[in-house]
Amino acid sequence: MEARAYLRHVRIAPRKVQIVLDLIRNKDTAQAMAILRHTPKAACEPLMKLLKSAVANAENNHEMDKDNLYVAECFVCPGPTLKRIRPRAQGRAFRVLKRTSHITMVVREKDGAAKPAVKEETKKSAKKTSAKKEEVVATEKE
Repeated sequence: MEARAYLRHVRIAPRKVQIVLDLIRNKDTAQAMAILRHTPKAACEPLMKLLKSAVANAENNHEMDKDNLYVAECFVCPGPTLKRIRPRAQGRAFRVLKRTSHITMVVREKDGAAKPAVKEETKKSAKKTSAKKEEVVATEKE
């Protein structure tokens, strides 16, 4: 199970966002939030909101435990570039590219959290199959 959150058209260059995303990839959500809170980069504020959104999606839409979540994937893609013109010497014009980013964050539950539920189901199915085998053996004896 995983939960995703998207942040589109953020007015920060993808190169700058990528630096911060590398810090939080594969970290617990609490640890990732602490890293974002104490890192002095402009990309940290929108990434904190995105992480909170991904955790809320996991908790509300997929009924995951927020204490067992970690940042499984996070990546940035370039969005549309705003092209502006800056005046230069001798009447020339200089093009300024204001880049935007599309950020995706995926949170998943740790493996230890999902396995006990699977084990319970297998135990139940094992009990059912053993009960059926006992019935078959009992009918064969009669």
